[in-house]
Amino acid sequence: MKEVIAIVKPFLAERVLEALKFAPLEACTVREVKGYGRQKSYLDAYGDSEYSLAFLPKVEIQLWVEDARVDEVVNAITAVARTGRMGDGKIFVLPAAAVDG
Repeated sequence: MKEVIAIVKPFLAERVLEALKFAPLEACTVREVKGYGRQKSYLDAYGDSEYSLAFLPKVEIQLWVEDARVDEVVNAITAVARTGRMGDGKIFVLPAAAVDG
């Protein structure tokens, strides 16, 4: 089992979720987040403002997927979320283990 975390632009979140509608997912969570990546140089424009204003809105989509289907899910996300511009987001794939409770 793998955990796939996709951080995407807010206006693309619905498209990503629509693309994943028939994907082989075990579970999915979605949350609004704020952050920044390589565009840190744009923080200079906020010199007199509060630091927190420099964070950009994003949507984090967490998915749990069987190992054999990870590439399929990542490709579906990439096909919909990639615009080719700075700030498209990131996709992380992590190992996940179920804990018996």
